[in-house]
Amino acid sequence: MLRTLRSIMGMTAATVAALVLTSTAAFAQTDPLPSWNEGKAKQTIVDFVAKVTREGGPDFVKPAERIATFDNDGTLWAEQPAYFQLLFAFDEIKRMVAEKPALKGKEPYRSVLARDLKALSAGGNKGLLQVVSLTHSGMTTDAFSASVENWLSTARHPTKQRPYSELIYQPQLELLNHLRANGFKTFIVSGGGVEFMRVFAEKVYGIPPEQVVGSSGVVKFRVDGNGKPGLVKESKVEFVDDGPGKPVGINRFIGRRPILAFGNSDGDLQMLQYTTAGSGARLALIVHHTDAEREWAYDRASHIGKLDKALDEGKAKGWTIVDMKTEWKTVFPAGQ
Repeated sequence: MLRTLRSIMGMTAATVAALVLTSTAAFAQTDPLPSWNEGKAKQTIVDFVAKVTREGGPDFVKPAERIATFDNDGTLWAEQPAYFQLLFAFDEIKRMVAEKPALKGKEPYRSVLARDLKALSAGGNKGLLQVVSLTHSGMTTDAFSASVENWLSTARHPTKQRPYSELIYQPQLELLNHLRANGFKTFIVSGGGVEFMRVFAEKVYGIPPEQVVGSSGVVKFRVDGNGKPGLVKESKVEFVDDGPGKPVGINRFIGRRPILAFGNSDGDLQMLQYTTAGSGARLALIVHHTDAEREWAYDRASHIGKLDKALDEGKAKGWTIVDMKTEWKTVFPAGQ
């Protein structure tokens, strides 16, 4: 230690300055978004973060106001061939039937087991709503969380054959980390169930439960027969955090207008409109699913994650459209 101190003290001022400059240059060259290809989208993000965090600059935003909101399905993780929460519900129906075989011939169990989505959707969304009600209510919040956690640890995607928690987007994980490293507070604002997402959001994205905004059902406080207090999920819908519900949810649960919002479908349009309507520097981004080889290619005609009106408005208003095929070096995390 003493020898090291003597060596440092013996350095000339020029040598010390050279070391500092070398270290600074190496730090500056560190790429915060290595899974993003060099291009307009990446540069727009890097420039935006730099200008809103530059103290004394005209676009400086105080840390408390650096709010970034992300949709989940199709924005942070995949959503094809169906929303993952719906696939969870289907698997829960299979589990129920295995425990009570008499249910096999009854609806909606029969249609789910047969993968007959046409029959399940006959007459509107009644069948799907029934499936969600059967698998998401009549239990405590703790029991529901345990069932989601068990499913995530055992289930595999029907075509990718990977755990659902591995079908997250590596470029987005890097972006979340880059934002947080620069004083942003990152939120999920999704049409998915809030209690479903809270099970994995912190572990997978680094976003704690209190920063997850989503759709919710009515929850009631009850004391069970053993005198244990808890919260029980009921089948009644309380709040739908999709479309125009997203700005409402942001206002209700966050209390600040975001300065950055990232979505991928028409369900995110109002969140993007609300974000960009504020004063000062704003950034709206849309993931455009264009990579049929590594992920899926879909937009206007898709029944899942339809991107039509938001795509047109995004192009007209100069929002950043992130073309997955050209903008991302990789889609899913490697080595998992």
